[in-house]
Amino acid sequence: MKIVLSFLALVVSFSLFAQAEYKRKISMLGSPFEITVVAKDSVEAKKYIDLAIAEVKRIENQISDWIPTTQISLVNKNAGIQAVKVDSEVFDLVERAIKISEITEGAFDITYASMDKIWKFDGSMTSMPSEEMIKKSVAKIGYKNIVLDKPNQTIFLKLAGMKLGLGGIGQGYIADKVKDVLLANGCKSGIVNVSGDINAWGRQSNNKQWTVGIINPMNKNKVFATFPLENSAVETSGSYEKFVVFNGIRYSHIIDPRTGYPAQGVVSVSVFAKQTEIADALATGIFVLGVEVGLDLVNQLKGIECIIVDDKGKIHASKGIDIKKYNK
Repeated sequence: MKIVLSFLALVVSFSLFAQAEYKRKISMLGSPFEITVVAKDSVEAKKYIDLAIAEVKRIENQISDWIPTTQISLVNKNAGIQAVKVDSEVFDLVERAIKISEITEGAFDITYASMDKIWKFDGSMTSMPSEEMIKKSVAKIGYKNIVLDKPNQTIFLKLAGMKLGLGGIGQGYIADKVKDVLLANGCKSGIVNVSGDINAWGRQSNNKQWTVGIINPMNKNKVFATFPLENSAVETSGSYEKFVVFNGIRYSHIIDPRTGYPAQGVVSVSVFAKQTEIADALATGIFVLGVEVGLDLVNQLKGIECIIVDDKGKIHASKGIDIKKYNK
């Protein structure tokens, strides 16, 4: 998870009020990372934005599985060998990830990094992998093989070759932590977007709510609903650009870690929650679970809502969302 900082001038949106919005973009994980803050001037805004970037770097150097010196990388290197002591922040994040795995019955699983990458979504695949190859590809996946020792703050992976990958929850966690750091340092309003994991707090400089538009991937030029975000988060997982088709069946790039087969029937899932971390992890799990099971799960979770677009372009919403109310 290498972060490359690219300098972009601060964009100032002036308003009738004393404060204004300041925005900066950087590149993280090869994807855009955008932070917008409401501040009294560019000096204050730069302070906030620099704090945000520093927090991203700090967390990256704890949980990345690409940087060999991180605690997660050390856990992976010692899979099947010994337990590794980690900071409480890392331990707690893994513990929460396991809880999401439990409620999604393994549809979300941070040991997905152990998967053999036998599916290609770059146009090079001409036939499906064999059933044997698919079964073998997920042989070392299984959150139940993560052993947590809370008193000693250690993590142990039972099987040699197992790997933790926090990409499916880590970006949401980063968004939450950036918000926490900025709030603690006096930034009362802002919005952070970590590659689609969005967390907003406070209001815009004109006192209007932050808003997010949801599109139907089958008609990407049109926003079908706009939702207000105030002290809340949203994350969207989609397969509308990366998929393969065999025998008339559409297979997404999001793999079911339980079976090794790509998820089917869904092209987009947007989850609304108070924390981006939860929205991030649940979006992946719901995508794998599918429309019916995914909605049933969300409807049982307090404070969580979602919108699912199926592969026919039909829009499904959890019981707390009235799509017509938010239509543009």
